[in-house]
Amino acid sequence: MSNTLKDEIVGRGNNDGARMFREWFEELNGCSERGEQAAYVFVMGSFNEVLKSFDFPVVFPEINSLQTAVRRVANEYLEEAEDYGYSPDICGYVKADIATQLRGGQHPMGQIPKPALTVLTNACNTYIKWAEAWERMYQMPVVTLDVPGTRQLGGQTWRGDRDFENDRNYVEMQIRELIRTCEEVSGKKFDIDRLREVMGHANGISSGWKRLLELNANRPSVFNALTDGTIYLGVANGFRGEEAGARYFADLVEEMEYKVEHGIGTITEEEYRLVFVGVPCYPIFRRFNELFSEWNGTFVHSTYLWFASGGSNRGFQYDLSDPIASLAEGTLVSVRDAMDSMFHHDSVVESMLEEYQVDGIVYHPIKSCRTVSTGLADGRRALSERQDIASLFIESDMMDRRVVSEAQLKNRADAFFEGLASRRKQAAIQS
Repeated sequence: MSNTLKDEIVGRGNNDGARMFREWFEELNGCSERGEQAAYVFVMGSFNEVLKSFDFPVVFPEINSLQTAVRRVANEYLEEAEDYGYSPDICGYVKADIATQLRGGQHPMGQIPKPALTVLTNACNTYIKWAEAWERMYQMPVVTLDVPGTRQLGGQTWRGDRDFENDRNYVEMQIRELIRTCEEVSGKKFDIDRLREVMGHANGISSGWKRLLELNANRPSVFNALTDGTIYLGVANGFRGEEAGARYFADLVEEMEYKVEHGIGTITEEEYRLVFVGVPCYPIFRRFNELFSEWNGTFVHSTYLWFASGGSNRGFQYDLSDPIASLAEGTLVSVRDAMDSMFHHDSVVESMLEEYQVDGIVYHPIKSCRTVSTGLADGRRALSERQDIASLFIESDMMDRRVVSEAQLKNRADAFFEGLASRRKQAAIQS
């Protein structure tokens, strides 16, 4: 193996992702300086495809907020929003964003432009109230797309089924209303060929995302779903529908296939393969991962990579010959899958156990997000009744450093790994 080639490929995805992320914020900063307005969206159903066909700069307030936590300034924003009147109990993402708006868009990564319109789905109940706050602040259009979810566990419907076609038609009519609103706000005429172009790039990201997740089933795993995965998520969301995003994922898949071929893992000695359930602890993001990597544990998958990618894990490919109908189908399939990964996480995790050779599951309920955290204890119990798998249940937050106890987290993680080691010894004796 050529060391030069190895140096060129291994780590490229993380480096390029970090650079693209900085450039994305620089572009938003430039929009704000020029007085241009953007579209505000969310990760579960962003409709980047439509918005970028109208050349709207796209802002993801969820990403903006988590960046304040990663850069250790979140508490300044949280406290400002609480002083303004927001409860300590509500979503930390919302409060950090409200403080950003109160500061005129001031953010650690640059100046965030004001919204010209907001687009959201019903995938998270917080989205609706969050958008209402912007509506009061800026008096701009808000488009809410109601995406039907799974009616019952195991009762999924697909193309050709009457219920599925009714749901798809329902979503399509809402997308056509979104297009009309974009025409009114932007002053541009809708260009279906431009939409096809954007959707073609989105296809590249979706296929790359699906392949990326498949490659991590190899031993050793080729990326850490918690740390590296967050970088990949940022590109998948922010650059969805752009040629640069599709090219990035093609290069990323090439890197991971190279690592598989040459047996290059994400850590030097992989002893424990873990699945993460919930949202990461961003206030101590690096240290949180070290609680597991110090025991030679690595996260091979997570439910976060499903729902925070808006369901891109399915790798849905748009039919560019009928773009609007196909966008409706892709939205229906992807967003309901994102919701399922939150609400039926026990089934999602169970589907990972054998394929990814999982040794343990880490559940991380957080104070800020009831949508993700509610039911984690019940799901853990239900899964443990079906599968003999070790699990850890630790609580902190994705934003609020005030409720994160590093010492307590470490004690729980250490005990978890001691238990894993004991299980492994018992299994060796019995065999």
